[in-house]
Amino acid sequence: MGKNTGFLDYTVKPDNTIPPLKRIAGFSDFHIPLPQEDRRIQAARCMNCGVPMCQSSINLSGMVTGCPLHNLIPEWNDALYRGLFDEAAERLLKTSSFPEFTGRVCPALCEKACNCAAGISGDGQGAVTIRDNELFIIEKAFETGFIRPRIPGVRTDKKVAVIGSGPAGLAVADLLNRRGHNVTVYEREDRPGGLLMYGIPNMKLEKSVVERRIKLMEAEGVRFITGADVGRTADADEILEMFDAVALCCGAKNARPLSAIGSSAAGVIYAVDFLKSVTKSLLDSGLTDGGFFHPEGKQVVIVGGGDTGNDCAGTCIRLGCASVVQIEMMPRPPESRPAWNSWPRWPCILKTDYGQEEAVAKFGKDPRVFGTTVKEIVSNQGRICAVKTIEVEFKNENNRRIMTEKPGTEKEIPADLLLVAAGFTGCEKYTAEAFNTEISSRGTVTADDVSFRTTTGKVFAAGDMRRGQSLVVWAIDEGRKCAAEIDRFLTGYTNM
Repeated sequence: MGKNTGFLDYTVKPDNTIPPLKRIAGFSDFHIPLPQEDRRIQAARCMNCGVPMCQSSINLSGMVTGCPLHNLIPEWNDALYRGLFDEAAERLLKTSSFPEFTGRVCPALCEKACNCAAGISGDGQGAVTIRDNELFIIEKAFETGFIRPRIPGVRTDKKVAVIGSGPAGLAVADLLNRRGHNVTVYEREDRPGGLLMYGIPNMKLEKSVVERRIKLMEAEGVRFITGADVGRTADADEILEMFDAVALCCGAKNARPLSAIGSSAAGVIYAVDFLKSVTKSLLDSGLTDGGFFHPEGKQVVIVGGGDTGNDCAGTCIRLGCASVVQIEMMPRPPESRPAWNSWPRWPCILKTDYGQEEAVAKFGKDPRVFGTTVKEIVSNQGRICAVKTIEVEFKNENNRRIMTEKPGTEKEIPADLLLVAAGFTGCEKYTAEAFNTEISSRGTVTADDVSFRTTTGKVFAAGDMRRGQSLVVWAIDEGRKCAAEIDRFLTGYTNM
């Protein structure tokens, strides 16, 4: 523990951000890192707790808390405070494959479980700035050259195919390559990165950060094949014949459709397709090719109040929409923790994310409408012109949560573009079916929780494709565990 009174001496100070009305002028990252000395002071706030809930991810009465990766947070906070940047990076990379990703997009489960958060506010506001510290450490490591290609000294004769290059697939490929196996990653898009490349907007995760990691992995010996849609343009049987093991890491990209009347109208678009089109156009041409769904001058309605819906709001504002409304089926969360939601559980309180902050700054009001669902899509000559909504409430009946509509609460909202960000119903099945793997009732690939083995011989599965829609940090955790099990399968043991 670098400074045993740090949590008393210093107040929490996260990275700064560019004001909303300035940052919406472009798609660059809007976070401004603290100076090095200020960041070291923030690391000094870590108490090196006897039971560091931040890194535990232990199960308390069926509850998971803290970091799924079991990051050694007190250790690298201490090293950061002391200015031992290489040591901090070494301890961070011991458990985390891609801190440059989680340091930008993770919701920081660690911070919500931080003992400082419990003692000061109980809602995470007083927590150590763990995520910002993590990002500083890894970026410092790239800056100083501590991060460099580490090519395995000895190669095995084993070959592994990884299908999908999102966070889970990259984690599998990275660890197996470091072990000395020969890894080939198949990606159906034109660029590697999966969700990291095309599912998360550039202002939240600049694509140069993803490309930097891909180039590093290529230098270390991982082979990436893009434009390879396994199950369609690339043959699964050939892959099974060529490789000693296969890891399916294709994500949970089967978007949940709207059940509303008229949802087939033109102008109703899935959020994943919208976000991908914008990022691809941004990378290909700086948005000059027009190859994206353009919301300029349009009244936009977004169905879904989660991270994807927020990303859609921020993207539409940057592209000049006339207005934005974000419809959320769940009731408005409280502003402080209810009694049942005590620390170290994730705080189920109202959170205003960057896209909503920008909507408030641009249009003068929070774009979210809570406790509401879309009942009908109104169209004119086949194109959406409005949505009819109705308020809903939830009741418990026979141990089941039932949603019911509230009569007399119907409204009509003008809409030229409707973005569906209502979650996902599992993986797109064709790749899994090409390998004859079993699909669960949840639409995910059936694979063992410990071995990650599917119902097909040497085929494994990890990430959202196995567990369902989740966080980047959980996908990385699954990928690391799956890599260890593939290593055990190939060699009879593992030292991962």
